[in-house]
Amino acid sequence: MAIRQPHRFVGPTLSPYSHPLRDGGEMSKKVVIHGTGLMGASIGLGLVDAGWEVFGWDPDPAAVAMSLKRGAISRALESPTADLDNADVLVLAGPPSATIDSLGDLDTDAVVTDIASVKRPVVEAGAGLRRFVPGHPMAGSASSGADHASAHLFHGATWVLCDDTAGKEDIDLVKGMVSNLGASPVVMSSAEHDERVALVSHLPRLLASVLIEMAEQNPEALHLSAGSFRDLTRVAGSEAGWWTDVFMANQKAMAVTINQLQGLLERWKLDIAAGDRASINDRLEQTREARAGFGPSVAAVRVILYDRPGEIGLVGRALEQSEVDLRDLQIRHAEYGGGGVLTLSVAAAEAAALKKALADNGFEIEE
Repeated sequence: MAIRQPHRFVGPTLSPYSHPLRDGGEMSKKVVIHGTGLMGASIGLGLVDAGWEVFGWDPDPAAVAMSLKRGAISRALESPTADLDNADVLVLAGPPSATIDSLGDLDTDAVVTDIASVKRPVVEAGAGLRRFVPGHPMAGSASSGADHASAHLFHGATWVLCDDTAGKEDIDLVKGMVSNLGASPVVMSSAEHDERVALVSHLPRLLASVLIEMAEQNPEALHLSAGSFRDLTRVAGSEAGWWTDVFMANQKAMAVTINQLQGLLERWKLDIAAGDRASINDRLEQTREARAGFGPSVAAVRVILYDRPGEIGLVGRALEQSEVDLRDLQIRHAEYGGGGVLTLSVAAAEAAALKKALADNGFEIEE
């Protein structure tokens, strides 16, 4: 998954995105969404908020019912061909295999886009479409289903659009939809996309599973796990079927990336076995500096929580008062009883303001 841009914590509403459709600047557009699980329903919620008319279809009636209940769609469609003639955009939001299977049977003048995380097979499958803009939002969740959908899921995320065969007018239409969802559209070829996501998205998901497999072979080690292990394995909780489709669809790029990983691991193994302290230190320092260059310096503020009503609410008040950019948060629960330590990641320059606000609200900071 891509690293999100931070949102300023200002209470219940995180970021006031401009919605020209909602605000009366343009005529309302209509979108049909095929696949109303987590991703499809989140798209629906965001577009409803932006003033779009949203209809949905899913082979699972329960998924459609939940999307209706959540307000992600205004009407459920009875078949995948229903209402396509009146749609401005058709979003294919199912798993990659379902998307590829459905593209060959589509016959519509609507602009078709998708969210599959592998693009070359999708581009090939949709070669017969008149108007096709393949896409991939670099956002998601370890949860699944429309009941976990959020209109804010894509806020600050990169959303790739592939221009292999798409026309400028159609790309601009989908760009507008993506912007209404709070995401940032980026245009590239399907080949470029697949090579890059194999490294930054697909390989991390594989590594998370490998670490869990290793931990299952040594369950006693899990008692010693802390934040770093939780961070590295978080995506292992995401839906297995979806990721199986992804790995199968991006086999070539995945194989190249895994070979690169094996080569680097072999070098680490040889350095450690040889006791080459200088090489190990140099590589650790090099990667530390490279990681620091990914974005602004971040500081971790650790707040001690007690088992008292309203603790998290008071943390929220401190965040609002300090007006910091909250990058991430984690909680380490006390093994016995309530409480624990809440780690808030903020811009380094804003750490002092957050610590003061927390102290003013009666919190103790772990230094």
